[in-house]
Amino acid sequence: MLFPKTLDYYQIQLTVMLESERYGEAAELLRFLLQCQGQEERHYEEWQSLLDWLEAAFPYALKDKHINELQVHDEDIGEQEMARRLAENKLQEDPEYAGKLLHRVMHEPLSEGTLLALEQLSHFEGEEVDYALTDWVQNPGIHPILQFRTLQTLRRRGVQGAVELKRGQQSIVVEIDNVPLQKNEFPPQIAEVLERVAEQTETHEPALHYFAQELWEQFIMSIYGSEAYYSILTGEDGILDLWAGALHQTVSETLNGTRNEEETRVMYGITDSMRFQFEQAYRMLNGFAGRPR
Repeated sequence: MLFPKTLDYYQIQLTVMLESERYGEAAELLRFLLQCQGQEERHYEEWQSLLDWLEAAFPYALKDKHINELQVHDEDIGEQEMARRLAENKLQEDPEYAGKLLHRVMHEPLSEGTLLALEQLSHFEGEEVDYALTDWVQNPGIHPILQFRTLQTLRRRGVQGAVELKRGQQSIVVEIDNVPLQKNEFPPQIAEVLERVAEQTETHEPALHYFAQELWEQFIMSIYGSEAYYSILTGEDGILDLWAGALHQTVSETLNGTRNEEETRVMYGITDSMRFQFEQAYRMLNGFAGRPR
């Protein structure tokens, strides 16, 4: 069963993968979604039909995902140039096009449309877009993932300097130059949490491992720059263990419907002295996933 608030996000991710021709990743996500229980039958039918089409239409892309990713990397410069030219053509056809994209980002709910609009805005020239996004991203109440994606867009546009963001009662300062654009640009401590979950789940519970990867990536975007984020970056074994345990616990409860907190704490070596911090991390993950506490 999927988290109540993440089905829409997965649909958005699927759309973005297809738009950017990341067919191997799309197929991998579809296979995972088909393993999840508790969804409407129409979703399974749509996912299976799309997977069948991908496997028939792009067998080479799905056969060797690693080779495909290398090719995408090698062609990145060309694709970026093509995207820039497409943006220029759109502006020539409609001088108000950039403004329309900004309106979509700032006034519509998080969807594939808002994410794709941000992607397009990465390629428009002009300081007006920089000023508009920089001012807007500092407003309170913005969905944290949309906020992070906007920071990525600003970095791609070459904007420099710091912005002050509102996260609930917290105010945080983020340097745009340091915002990661790819997974491998995050500090290694972020990946170390997943590695600890992988040690416990990769062989015996691959669905849990895959779901943990997806949730962790989204969650890290949502807390980027916060106190919780920097606590992970300390790299202390106890801190990494408790976050890995909290992630494992949250996903396990969703997939299996059972709560074995004591077993999870033993699995990750979380001592009684770390229990309060473990429960805090667990509540944060649960809250992000939209699960009742």
